[in-house]
Parts: sequence; C-alpha cells; structure tokens
Amino acid sequence: MTLITRRSLLKAGAGLAATAALPMPFVRAADPVKFGVVEPFSGGLELFGQQAKLGLDLAAAEINAAGGILGREVQLIYEDDKTDPKTAVERTTSLVRRDGVVAVCGPITSNNRDAMMPTLSRAKVPLLYATNYEGGGCNRYLFSFNTVPNQELEKLLPLMKDKAGPSFYLFGADYVWPQKMFETGEKIIAGFGGKVAGKEFTPFGVKDYAPVIRRIADSGANVLVFALPGADGITFIRQAEDLGLLKKVKVAFLGFGELYLGAFGEGKAQDMWVALPFAQSIQTDPVKNFVADIQKVGGGDKTAVSQYAFTHYVSLHAAKLAFEKSKSIDGDALVDGLEGIVVDSPTGKVTVGKDHHVTLEMFTARTEGAGLVVVDDLGQIAPQPGCT
Repeated sequence: MTLITRRSLLKAGAGLAATAALPMPFVRAADPVKFGVVEPFSGGLELFGQQAKLGLDLAAAEINAAGGILGREVQLIYEDDKTDPKTAVERTTSLVRRDGVVAVCGPITSNNRDAMMPTLSRAKVPLLYATNYEGGGCNRYLFSFNTVPNQELEKLLPLMKDKAGPSFYLFGADYVWPQKMFETGEKIIAGFGGKVAGKEFTPFGVKDYAPVIRRIADSGANVLVFALPGADGITFIRQAEDLGLLKKVKVAFLGFGELYLGAFGEGKAQDMWVALPFAQSIQTDPVKNFVADIQKVGGGDKTAVSQYAFTHYVSLHAAKLAFEKSKSIDGDALVDGLEGIVVDSPTGKVTVGKDHHVTLEMFTARTEGAGLVVVDDLGQIAPQPGCT
C-alpha cells in the first residue's frame, strides 16, 4: 500500500464545497476528476456513511499519490443525504449541475439509490454503488460493488441450519432490501427442507422491540435472520440480549460488519453470524496493510474497518482502471471501461461483469469477544443480480 501523508490526504479530501456553477462541455487537462459522494452522515445510518468515507478517502489518496487518473487529480465532493430519498435527489442534482461530477459514489439505502437513478441516467453520470443490496438494479449507469442476495445467503442459511436447526424467523426493516433478501431466503430455506416460523417488517425509529422479541421467542424458531441496519438494529439486539432471546436463537445478521462492534457492550451479542466480502480480522498481509492504511486515514488504530470501507475503496480504484482502459474521462467512457474490469483488492480479485455486478471473495464470520472472527473462506462467488 502507498504510504499516506497528511498532504496527500488533504488533497484527496478537498472539494467539499461547491467549485463551479455549471459543468463545461470540455475541461482542461489540469482540472480534477470530480466524484460526487452521496452518503448518510445523519439520519440514523451515519455509521455506514462514515465507513464509506474511510474507504473513498484512502483510495483517492492512493490514486493521487500515484499520479491521479490520466494525470489528473481525483477530487471527492461529499454530500449528506440524511438517509432521506428527497434529500438524496437534491444533493445528486446539485453535484451533477453545479459541480460537474463525472460519477457519483453511494448511497446506502436502496430507496435513495432508486430515487437518484433517474437523475443520473438522464445526465449519463454513472453511480458506483458499494452497498450490499437486493439485486435487480439493471441500468447502463449503475454499477454494484457489493453483494446481492445469493452471495450472502446461499452458503450462510444452510450453515445456520447445521449450527442451530431448521426453523427460521425473518425480521427486518420495512423497505425493499430486507423484503427482497427474505424472498430469496425463503426459497433457499425451502430448498433444504427448512421452514419459516414467521416473517415481519418494522418501520425505522421503533424504540421498544419487546413485543416482536416475544413473538420470535414463542415461535420456536432456531435461527433469526435479521435485516435491520444502523442504530435501530443496535437497539433491537441490545433489547433481545436483555430479554434472553439470544440464548434461544442464533442470529444471522445480514449486512453486519465491524462498524457495529463495541455498540453492544462487553461480552454481549456473541455468536452472531454473517457472510460478507471483507473482515478486518483476516490474517493476510494485504488485509493487514489495508486496515493499517485506513486507520491512518481514520485517526487511530481503534478505528473499525468494515466491508463498507472495503467496497467503496474498491469502487474508486475500479473507476481509475476503467478510465485508463478507455483513455478518456466522461460518463460513458467509465461505463464502457468498467465492464470486465478486474481489480486486485486486499482480499483477492474483484471482477465487474457485463451485468454491472461483481464476483467477490466471500467469507463467513461470527462475533466472538470484542471482534468479528472469520470462520471460513468461501472462495469466489458470482452474483445473480436479477437482470434479464
């Protein structure tokens, strides 16, 4: 990994304020390559936004230290979508019209992504989407750099049956990602002869989960498949621990990562399972170096480094390779260059398919002590993105 200096990091993070009124049809060779970043830095999912920023800041610093993209500096222009679709569209429109960005990185939620895509498609500005999601996002200007349901669930759910038993309760937030994840999960569970003891969704912002915790406990389920992200997910797990649910079921926590560690209290939330494309505890030199470099960006060796930092980091390096492959810097050059790109990431090769989704090295891991411990390297798993 390139040594990150304070000067290169400051250069990589420059451009948080508006710089131009309207994008010009031609740019000087010395002009920066502007990437807009629309992430939640408020509104309940800021843990994810902060992780995305860590990965993007490191990638930009590395790219700039190595000469930029076709000799031009990378500039990241950050906007807070406040975990709100309307705000996400407003921020995206501003980045395209005011700042003339060549691509946008983000967001976290599927609702915000879907709200942003019409604006980006009309402007021919690609979206580099690095959050695990439900699949079905099939658009010339959309690229997914994280998992779709089959990559997370097809190995995890049979493993949970073997560890705990064949009865599953599915509980998540009431929006498209948990809904589609559970649709896929139900098919996988039926395929190995398991049963779904219950399924329900909750709005964001609930403070008391005791009623649903009792329903899950009374259902007799062996496994809780859990898809409630952010602060709400932390609140639920704390209450489930206090009410004894975690002694009765094993939890498959979809989208779990190191960003949650430390939120539950010492000795709490043990033996929760996840399938994911990166874990901070992987004991290889590339991952150790990546974690160390992220922690330089993040301000210390206690900084958590999750899959969201990793996938956002990969997305920006993929964009660099794509522009160099196309030998041009504009939205369509990025689209054409990304198809088929192979990125050498800290965990192995990440391949962007013609369907704009990625084949990733996948791992199973579980919470143990104060950490997330890798149990098995599942190898490369190709996506089933749901495109026709």
